[in-house]
Amino acid sequence: MDVIRSCSKRVLSRVFVAFVLCRSVCCISVVAPAEVSVVRGSTVTLTCSFSSSSRITSRMSIDWTFRPESGGPAITIFHFSSQAYLPEDDYFKGRVMWAGSPSRGEASIQLLNTSLTDNGTYTCAVRNPPDVHGHPAQTVLTVTPQRRSLTFTDVGVLLVFVLGPSGIITLVLLGRVLCPCGSVSEKRPAAAHHSPIEEVTGEEYFYIQTPQKHRLCCCYFKDYEYEDEYMMDEKPHEHTFTESQC
Repeated sequence: MDVIRSCSKRVLSRVFVAFVLCRSVCCISVVAPAEVSVVRGSTVTLTCSFSSSSRITSRMSIDWTFRPESGGPAITIFHFSSQAYLPEDDYFKGRVMWAGSPSRGEASIQLLNTSLTDNGTYTCAVRNPPDVHGHPAQTVLTVTPQRRSLTFTDVGVLLVFVLGPSGIITLVLLGRVLCPCGSVSEKRPAAAHHSPIEEVTGEEYFYIQTPQKHRLCCCYFKDYEYEDEYMMDEKPHEHTFTESQC
């Protein structure tokens, strides 16, 4: 019985130790966004964060790998172990920058001057012994063609050919409404309305003249003896003279 009890204690102790070791080894966690989109030619930050139950030591390592969208084997584009090791291949050389901080649980990198061939899956793997069995995180990067921006030339053409004439017409109409300097009433003052007792230029002569016709009076002094003869002779002339005056 003592042998059985001693064996049981040994088994339980070993199971307990194995459980503790397994828990300490498998508790590292790595998190990264599933998808990231960026415009061609810009800089993108590939975010990666991790948490470990063990203290961060100099043995901690970070690896970033890239698998193209068209397929093929994954290639290592970044490695960190006490310091950052940038890629040496011609494609990613000079375009990968370290943007992480292991003490804060950050393992991010930056990819400069992105192109359409950068489309693919980026994997972030973190190891912090004894936490070495955590699952890596993956991010699918999508690079889109650069959008056409509105240049200064396009703005100038738009202002000159569209907004320019519209603004001039609007200003002219506002000027005609607010300052009617060229109205007909000011150009023809004689046609304006006036009071019946108001004196208007040109009417003074009109009211001075009388509608009656001027008559001419003539006096003839002759002797009595010639009066009858004169009247007989001059009567037709007088009539003619009167008609001519009319």
